[in-house]
This record gives sequence, structure tokens and C-alpha cells, in this order.
Amino acid sequence: MPYQEVNFDGLIGPSHNYAGLSLGNLASGAHQGELASPREAALQGLEKMWRLVQRGQIQGVFPPACRPDIDTLRKLGFRGPLPEMITQAYQQAPHLLAACYSASSMWAANAATVSASQDSSDNRLHFTPANLITTLHRSIETQSTANLLKRIFNDPVHFCHHPPLPLQASFADEGAANHTRLCAEHSQPGITLLVYGRGKRRSTPQKFPARQTQAACQALMRQHNLPPTQVLLAQQNPEAIDQGVFHHDVIGVGHRHFLMLHEQAFVNQRQVLKQLQQQWQQLNGAAQPLIISEIDQRTLSVKEAVSSYLFNSQLISLSDQTMLLLAPANCLAVCQAKSAIEALIAADNPVSEVEYIDLAQSMNNGGGPACLRLRVPLSPSELKAVHPHILLDENLYRRLKDWIKQHYRDQLKPQDLADPCLANEIYTALDELTDIIKLPKLYPFQV
Repeated sequence: MPYQEVNFDGLIGPSHNYAGLSLGNLASGAHQGELASPREAALQGLEKMWRLVQRGQIQGVFPPACRPDIDTLRKLGFRGPLPEMITQAYQQAPHLLAACYSASSMWAANAATVSASQDSSDNRLHFTPANLITTLHRSIETQSTANLLKRIFNDPVHFCHHPPLPLQASFADEGAANHTRLCAEHSQPGITLLVYGRGKRRSTPQKFPARQTQAACQALMRQHNLPPTQVLLAQQNPEAIDQGVFHHDVIGVGHRHFLMLHEQAFVNQRQVLKQLQQQWQQLNGAAQPLIISEIDQRTLSVKEAVSSYLFNSQLISLSDQTMLLLAPANCLAVCQAKSAIEALIAADNPVSEVEYIDLAQSMNNGGGPACLRLRVPLSPSELKAVHPHILLDENLYRRLKDWIKQHYRDQLKPQDLADPCLANEIYTALDELTDIIKLPKLYPFQV
């Protein structure tokens, strides 16, 4: 069995709600305060995972982070038993309680940066958990994510785990949402494309924060022992960031030898793509060309790209070496996005078909198909070393579906976070989940 790119999706947690915590994420802000459905959200995410299994893909499941985050509540000065802390936080600083309840760990694309063993000089798969320091609700995920990755990828012969980058603004790191690996085949060395929004250049966004820094990308390159000739750093277009492109995966997506992006994705984009082609040629020769599809502003504006999340689609290799575009159903409501997809499939590139997936609950919070998954390229021996009970099969799919229906609330609004019963409901659910996926003592309340 050859190398495979395995998707590990974040299972949407029982505290999924619309608190509008993410500055620069337009969907998050637009739906702030609305009624959410944790049950529907989790089922939509699970169905996406199961659909990929049905299409012949290996699919992993990341359990949600423990919420509420009691340790953070205590660090913020709230005291007493958990129900009292929740009441205090809701009365004094409801936005802090919302941060400690956030289900944002579901967007596994921000969990870590992953480098394939074929790309690293020590021939091991490398993980660096993202520090996510730009926003409070995401920054509190980092340690639990690091612990989870070590539990799932726990063989030091195959896997190397690094600490998160320093918790300092110069090293702001948002994980694989700003990372694309391009390769002729997953079993061959690839080009690591790392995208940052803030670096030495004076060109910076004026409205929203640039979440990834150039220094962070350079540190990741060193941590993962990546050859400089196989790494390309590119800066996000600051004007695109100010239009809601808070991560690169909102405006570009790549898989194997195909890269699709908007013409306004990068600063000096023509130069960036020329350099990318040169590095590709040096690594692969002429045997397998790198195909780049740029969608221009007249075909699809940045605003339309953000509202449709076209570029947050997943590209999946099919058995005939063509690719499937797994696109959010929102693209159907944006005529320009639908037309762009139809033109893409008709053009000379590997994408042969599109399938639309309903992820409305996640999309309303600002995360599409690609946001929900962390891509991990695995050799047969590496795959064998992965904790097996989080790999989705029909039995796990059915058990998770029943678990969600049993434990998740149908509706949740931000003020419901004040209900102390919610925390107990979540703890009961997560305790049962660790039995299902055979990861005992995963959460602090179980120790």
C-alpha cells in the first residue's frame, strides 16, 4: 500500500454556539448571537467524514476539546466550584465564558503544522501544535491539542512532536490553514508552501489582524528539518485579509500536483508562482508538471470567494488519479462560485467532479470543509502506528452518530452557556466518547 494523505477531522463538540469570537472571520461576526444546533453541527461534520470513507478515503476523527476550560476560568480570576465560576463569568464577563466554552477545536486545520517524513531530513513525520495566540478562545486549545496528537501519533520511531512556538506576537502561528504540501505523489518529496500575513514588509492589513507571521513560518521550517530548496514562503495579500481572508485556506487550496487559488491571494503573486514552478522543476523535472489554476477577480471576486468558501473545498485523489472537489453547499447559492467550479471541471486539470456538502452549522461560524480537517501524509508503517480506534469505519460511524443524538442539545444560544447543567452534560458525553475511541483519561476531569 502506497503513502496516503489521511484527513483527520475535528468532531464538532457539544458546546457549538455562535458567540462571534473571531475578529476578521466575517461569517463568525455575521451570525453572532444566533441560535445554533450542536447536534446538527456534529452530525453534518460526521456525515462529511463518512462520505469520504464511502469514496474510498481513510478518515480519522479528532475528539473535541474539553469545555468549559476550567483552568482558563481560574486563571482569569473566577473561583469556587464550577457552577459558581460559570455564574460569575457570565455575570461579569460573558465574552470570557464564551471563549472558555468555544467549540473551535473542531477546525482541525488549525490544530498543527504537519510535515511528511519524505520531506524531513530525519525521515520522521513532524507535528508542531499551533499556538493560535491571535484569539483567546483558540489559544486555549494548544495544550490539549498537543496532548491529543501525542496520544494518537505516539510512536517516536515514526513521529516527532515539537512544542508550540513561543507565545509571543512575532511567532503567531495558525497551523495547517496556512500550509500546503505539493508533490508529484505522496510517497515522493514535496514542496512546502507556507503562507504568512505579517513579516518584514510594511504592507499589512488595515482592518483585520494578520494571524500568521513570517518568523513563525521560518521557525516551523527549522523545527521540521525541511530543506530550504523545498520550502517557499509567500505573503498574503493584505487587502484580501481585510476582506475576510483570515487564513490562506479561504483563498487557496492545493493537493499533490494541483494548486487552485485566487489571483489576489499573495503579494507579488506572479513572482511567487514563478518561483514555485522553478522549485517544482528542480525537484520533479518534467515528468509531472505542476498545474496552477488562478481564478481572476472578474470571474469570482474576493468577496464572493469569502461568502461561498469555494477555496475552502477539499481536493481528494480518486482511484483513476483524477480529483474530487468536495465543496461547501454555500457555493450553490453564489452564482459566480458555481460557474467557477463548472469552468474548473471543464478545463484541463485533474479535477474531474464536484460534490457539494452541507456544513451550514460550521459555515455559519466561519469554517468550511477544509477547515474541519488536518491532512497527514502517512506511509503504510506510519499509518499502522496511528491509534487505530479513531479511524472511521462503519461501526465507529454508527456509534458516534448514536452518541451525538443521545448527548447533544438540539439548540444552543450564547446565554445558555450560563446553565451549569451544560457543563455536566458535556463531561458525561466526553467521558463516554473516550470509551468509544479507547483513549482513557484524555480529559482533565477524568484524571
